[in-house]
Amino acid sequence: MRKSLIAERAAKIIIWVAAVSVLIVLASVILHIMSKGLPVIDWAFLTTIPKSMGREGGVSSTIVGTLLLTFVAFLIAAPFGIGTAFYLAEYTREGAVTRIIRFCAESLAGIPSIVFGLFGFIFFVMYLGLGWSIISGGLTLAVMILPTIIRTSEEAIRAVPDIYREASFSLGATKWQTITRVVFPAALPGIANGVILSVGRCVAETAAVILTAGSALRMPTSLFSSTRSMAVHFYILAREGISMDNAYATAALLIILVFITNFGANMLINRYIAKTVKR
Repeated sequence: MRKSLIAERAAKIIIWVAAVSVLIVLASVILHIMSKGLPVIDWAFLTTIPKSMGREGGVSSTIVGTLLLTFVAFLIAAPFGIGTAFYLAEYTREGAVTRIIRFCAESLAGIPSIVFGLFGFIFFVMYLGLGWSIISGGLTLAVMILPTIIRTSEEAIRAVPDIYREASFSLGATKWQTITRVVFPAALPGIANGVILSVGRCVAETAAVILTAGSALRMPTSLFSSTRSMAVHFYILAREGISMDNAYATAALLIILVFITNFGANMLINRYIAKTVKR
């Protein structure tokens, strides 16, 4: 009995130490970047384009480029990914087709981003003639995050209890009505988490973006303009030693952007769920 209690307490201590260690490392990284980056950020830094290869000026064009790339990827990947997840979870039985789709999604999820970048460069930039542009980068990012959205969305849909579906069918609802009014609202938090995770990957991506969207410093004027994302800008500034101050400031803005995205998405989801429950 004493051995069991000692083992249990030891396990709790190890788990607690592991959790606290992760939080300490995460807080240390964020505080280090923020302490060096926030003093550099001002209104001029946010509203002017980079100059002298990023040594001077701000990051306005990279902010716009990052938002456009992420929006294009989200606009394409989210409907296809969520739709595929509902097809796998609600409209098919376990069989060869579903196993093949899942195998392909899992295989794509493990492919390095540089491979997606090479594919996007060959297919979108060269073969389709889209050039180094936002649309090429967005399409490549959409292909890259599609497996993550499919797998996380499917798991969220399957986590909805079958009793919800049975109750809906018993009231005379159709399959589509059950999916849109019962299953989807219940699975929305899990689906949104997968989408937010994918959006974060788009914001932080470098290799695939360099090969497909390019690294132009000018302000993009259309989806066919070349652009430089904030992650690429940070990578180039740090790797080339052009300006470590601007590199830290760009990294701090990336962290703030990811935080705002997560906070805003969670707030909208909670409001949607609250309205759904009231109905």
